[in-house]
Amino acid sequence: MRNFLRWLIIHVLDLIADVSAEGLDKFPCQGAYIAATNHIGFLDITLFHYHFNRYDMFIPVAEKWEKSRLIRMIARNLNFVFIDRFNPDLKALRKMMNLMEAGNSLVIAPEGTRSRSGSLAQGKQGVAYLAARSGFPVIPVGITGTEDKEILANLRRFKRSKIALKIGKPFLVEPLPHGDKDAALQERTDEIMCHIAAILPEKYRGIYAEHPKTLEYLK
Repeated sequence: MRNFLRWLIIHVLDLIADVSAEGLDKFPCQGAYIAATNHIGFLDITLFHYHFNRYDMFIPVAEKWEKSRLIRMIARNLNFVFIDRFNPDLKALRKMMNLMEAGNSLVIAPEGTRSRSGSLAQGKQGVAYLAARSGFPVIPVGITGTEDKEILANLRRFKRSKIALKIGKPFLVEPLPHGDKDAALQERTDEIMCHIAAILPEKYRGIYAEHPKTLEYLK
């Protein structure tokens, strides 16, 4: 079933879009890492299965989708992890940590949900916590062209959308100190978000467009 779903993803995307990618060589062939990406449309998840034939790749999705029998079936084959986006989900965090410690990789959007504006919104601290606690590298990923409204508008005009995936250089997040963990977590969250912002076109950078770290990474 997994091979069929990946085949379906590839053929549907090729039918409706011109899909390009930059920096695929920055993804390790094996081992644990955290791919931190912006999230602007439903098709974002499919891009990772489009480009990578890896069964050790796990993707957190909103717990509301767990109610759908179809989504649960897809989740089993495409390795979704259902999480509570609005409250601290310690059970899900432990599960993701265990998956990475077992050698699996994690693909996650720090914003926690799709951006309604298409540009970066405030990142949540869960990804920074996972990166700081696990010590695994973070790989920033920027996605453009998957906004739901644009995809649907192009489909109505029988026009293929232009979708791009850009992968930045992996980096490590420093462990959390014994002192003020909240401030440290926010600093590390901003670091991750600014790495993502720096590989996105300007209109997608949102609240991180003028952040000092974004400007530093752009140089």
